[in-house]
Amino acid sequence: MSSRRKSKVMSRQLLGNAAVLFVLLIAIVALLPLHDDVWWYGSPRAERWALAIFAIVLYAAFCGALWWRTSSASREARQALAASGANAGILVAWASQTGFAQQIAERTADSLAKAGVAVRLSELADIDASMLSAHERALFVVSTTGEGDAPDHALAFVRDVLDREVALSNLHYGILALGDRKYANFCGFGHRIEQWLRRGGATSMFDLIEVDNGDAGALRHWQHHLGLLADAPELPDWAPASYERWVLHERHEANPGSTGGSAYHIELRPPPETTPGWQAGDIAEIGPRNAPSAVAASLAALGIRGDTEVVRDGEKITIGELLARSHLPATSEAVTPDAQTLAQNLNPLPHREYSIASLPQDGGLHLLVRKMRRGDGQPGLGSGWLCDHALPGGEIALRIRSNPNFHPPAEERPMLLIGNGTGIAGLRAHLKARVAAGARHNWLVFGERNADRDYFYRDEIEGWRTDGFIEHLDLAFSRDLAESAEGVIEKRYVQHILRDRAERLRVWAAEGAAIYVCGSLEGMAPGVDAVLRETLGDAAVDGMLIDGRYRRDVY
Repeated sequence: MSSRRKSKVMSRQLLGNAAVLFVLLIAIVALLPLHDDVWWYGSPRAERWALAIFAIVLYAAFCGALWWRTSSASREARQALAASGANAGILVAWASQTGFAQQIAERTADSLAKAGVAVRLSELADIDASMLSAHERALFVVSTTGEGDAPDHALAFVRDVLDREVALSNLHYGILALGDRKYANFCGFGHRIEQWLRRGGATSMFDLIEVDNGDAGALRHWQHHLGLLADAPELPDWAPASYERWVLHERHEANPGSTGGSAYHIELRPPPETTPGWQAGDIAEIGPRNAPSAVAASLAALGIRGDTEVVRDGEKITIGELLARSHLPATSEAVTPDAQTLAQNLNPLPHREYSIASLPQDGGLHLLVRKMRRGDGQPGLGSGWLCDHALPGGEIALRIRSNPNFHPPAEERPMLLIGNGTGIAGLRAHLKARVAAGARHNWLVFGERNADRDYFYRDEIEGWRTDGFIEHLDLAFSRDLAESAEGVIEKRYVQHILRDRAERLRVWAAEGAAIYVCGSLEGMAPGVDAVLRETLGDAAVDGMLIDGRYRRDVY
């Protein structure tokens, strides 16, 4: 709100308050004689009755003025809120039975605010359709009680909002659903909100995240999306990380000469005498490190030796190693702290997530990592560490996060796998699992830029097709341009392939196929979802989501 607008609002408020007080004063003066028994002694004359009526009218006027002032102040507050752009921020809504969802919502709002994002935190019970329509982005943190029920305090929202159809085509949303997997309708209330949002035309910013009994991994995944949403990839984790020490065994560029940026196949080996397990669909969380040159420059600017030992969180460590895994401090000409003081004030780097591209029986954990670039041209924190700075044979901080929402379907169920870019990593693990199980009813749709450079894992995929483990293989390479009958050059993406195969898609869906999508959230995933709904219908796709036959790992 501008200073001139603030001045006008304040002037109106002062005049309004003065008017209310003036009416109140006159009413008090007029009413006081009515409390004197002498005034009522005998039969009051006509002028006394008139005075009494006048006093009552004044009191009624006071009540009316007070109501008007309160209503006006409320209206001006709402106008000021709209003028300040509060609705342009992110609405964070929560519904909690035990208080846990409220705590997560508050931490969510705090993280976004610290990243410079305007946030409006609200209990779900206080939200109506107009508030949702006024926001372009909303996050819902909701718990489920019993067999899929809403928390008690959210019942009014269910009655007044959720049971009605609302147009929400401008709204983009994300949902964190808290529940307990021992109940049949796990996270049912969160899924119900999502179905309602979809019916209203709202668009998901990322897939609904389920949290089983406060699962820390799912909450880390939520924080990962908050960082992307706020364009703050270095948003700190809420809880200290606990990693295992893996080893970088192999790294090679998978697409030399690609116009889409380098992608690297990386193989990591577990710590000695350990046998880690994971399933297709699970996630590797990497603890990144700063480039050694950046750490050395920071130590030199601070005037501190890198081998100086410090204690942080009960662990004895060198300040150089601690700086490698922390946000580097700003350096200036001011007096710099000693090593121990510096150690106590460092903030750890946040984790990075990557789809696992292998199975335990492969002997190592495989990743396919695209080297990302920041606005200044420098490599991203996680990809820069894995693709450039980490040395073969060196240590990689890693932990495996179970991802039940992307675990394999039953072996006898047909499987349609759709992905683009480095999303082939997650699909590769699923194909390996299907091959190991002898499941042959598989259909792969994959897209990238150029077939001669970006066809990741070509030999394996072609071999699986030759051996009958991939029944159908459809490829879309967008930069290998095709000319239409009208002479127009067209770019082909996986969603176009899927639309061309609409009849086969209907047959596979009727046979109970599971549809798994892995790759980019922007462009590919919404495009695929649109074709599925166009071909199969909204009711069928929503039913597949509920049944777990339609799953996505998109980023």
